[in-house]
Amino acid sequence: MRSSLLALTVVPLVLLAAGCGSGDESALPQGSEPVRLDPADFVSQIDNPYWPMAPGSTWVYEETDAEGNVQRVEVTVTERTRSILGIAATVVHDVVTESGVVKEDTYDWYAQDESGNVWYLGEDTKEYEDGKVVSTKGSWEAGRDGAQPGIIVPAQPEVGMSYRQEYYAGEAEDAAEVLSLDERVGVPYGSFDGVLMTRDYTPLDPKAAERKYYAPGVGPVLVVGLAGSREELIRFESAG
Repeated sequence: MRSSLLALTVVPLVLLAAGCGSGDESALPQGSEPVRLDPADFVSQIDNPYWPMAPGSTWVYEETDAEGNVQRVEVTVTERTRSILGIAATVVHDVVTESGVVKEDTYDWYAQDESGNVWYLGEDTKEYEDGKVVSTKGSWEAGRDGAQPGIIVPAQPEVGMSYRQEYYAGEAEDAAEVLSLDERVGVPYGSFDGVLMTRDYTPLDPKAAERKYYAPGVGPVLVVGLAGSREELIRFESAG
């Protein structure tokens, strides 16, 4: 995520939702398989406890890469929505700065179905150098150019559950696996119990695998890259 209309094969959303509750990962979106989402099955608010996205909420992170370079990441849930596949997706603004200079500016699009699964429907991302856009690689929108939606946070995660988070061939192919539901994590913002831990990975760059930690009632609080990077939550303001 920091990434012509196609004919969609019918995969009833109710089956996906049932999979999240039963641990049946075969019912969750995998790889490049197509899914069809029914806008009638989506709700207006994103209140999954592992990542509640009330408009106006803000998360601020400090990210340090393996070489010690530090960036600031600010994520804000806007009041805006964008219609994707007929679904009113919540627009989330993600800005990465280094020494006060914008390095990446991204709009992510999320929506929650009535069972509580948080779907990722795409992103519009721009990378900057010297104030100019140098890349939009990783941008995608579900339903265009073969891009498929994925799940960012399942309604009822279970250890061993795996699912794709996004799919746009050669550009955005992130996936995740649930590793734990009872982690304890401490970051500058605070300490948390009962934390969801996932392994996030992509076949496009095996070295980019990371472990991500979601605290109930807050959302992502820590990301640890296997290559040595670390992103910690330093401030959180909930509008919920």
